[in-house]
Amino acid sequence: MVVLTAVLAIGGLTFLLASLLILANRRLYVEEDLRIDVVEEMLPHANCGACGYPGCRPFAEALVGGEAAPGKCSVSNDQGREAIADYLGIAVGEQNRIVARLACAGGSNVARNRAHYTGEPSCLAAAQVAGGGKDCFWGCLGHGDCERACDFDAIQMNSHGLPVVDSAKCTGCGDCVDICPKDLFSLHPQDHRLWVACRNLEKGDAILAACEVACTACERCVMDAPAGLISMRDNLPVVDYSRPHATRVPIERCPTGAIVWIDDHDVVARGAASRKILRHSALPEAPS
Repeated sequence: MVVLTAVLAIGGLTFLLASLLILANRRLYVEEDLRIDVVEEMLPHANCGACGYPGCRPFAEALVGGEAAPGKCSVSNDQGREAIADYLGIAVGEQNRIVARLACAGGSNVARNRAHYTGEPSCLAAAQVAGGGKDCFWGCLGHGDCERACDFDAIQMNSHGLPVVDSAKCTGCGDCVDICPKDLFSLHPQDHRLWVACRNLEKGDAILAACEVACTACERCVMDAPAGLISMRDNLPVVDYSRPHATRVPIERCPTGAIVWIDDHDVVARGAASRKILRHSALPEAPS
């Protein structure tokens, strides 16, 4: 009798809770706009987050809800973005592409190693051994973790062991930013042409023994730039991109070419006063 009562009580409680859930579902159910599925299928399914949303599905919801424009998708092509805009009857919207930029120009032909690393070919692993083998503590270690982390084939290691970003392929997903143990990558709008390609925090010419293209904190770029555009922070020039910055003047007197101009085709221009880079072979290791 006790067992039967318990079974009936549990059964009744289960029925009551199930009924309440059904009722709540009917009252609270919000019908999803079927256009979301269509728009999601029109997106590239990269789920890279470059649009500012955690994936293509949330971005599709934002597009249908009028909270975003197709132009925010940097992975899709012009035809794809226009197709979404036509389907939803909205403007494509302009988007300044976000791309990854590397704050180092110290390839093996201009920067020395202080030790020969023979462990796992990984920047993360090398950085655990006294910061890596680079004589410049802040320099790129050149083992290609960023290249392997990029799902869009936007990073290639050049012949001097330095990663080169193809902005046409870069989606601004940030995987290279996350993987680099030296924090050399950051995401920037593509129209940030004026760029400090160095992270060295030492002041003076002594750093040139380790890297011939390092910033020496001479402050010539600060003096030549329009007032307030460039300031020094921790012995490095910092560009205030909130100000008009479409000027190549600050790069011209840089003696090492640490501050550069990057054009629409990813061509890096150094100033007229910077030393010419003639060496193509690797520099010998720094004397111990």
